[in-house]
Amino acid sequence: MEVKAPMVGKILRISVNVGDKIEEGDEVVVLEAMKMEMPIPSPASGTVKEIKVKEGDNVETDQVLVVLE
Repeated sequence: MEVKAPMVGKILRISVNVGDKIEEGDEVVVLEAMKMEMPIPSPASGTVKEIKVKEGDNVETDQVLVVLE
C-alpha cells in the first residue's frame, strides 16, 4: 500500500517513522499546498515500511510519500 500526494505541494512534516504501526486515517505527513497545511491520512492500516520523502521536499501529484505493508 502506498500513500500518495493528492496534489503538488511541499512536505512540512513527516508524522511517522519506519516501523510504526498506524491505523487507517492516521496522519502520515503534512503537505503545504496553496499556502494551506493539509494533513495526509493513511488510506489503510499497516506498518510503515519506507518513507520516500523528507521535510522540505517538493512533491508532485500522485508521488509516493510513504510505503506501508
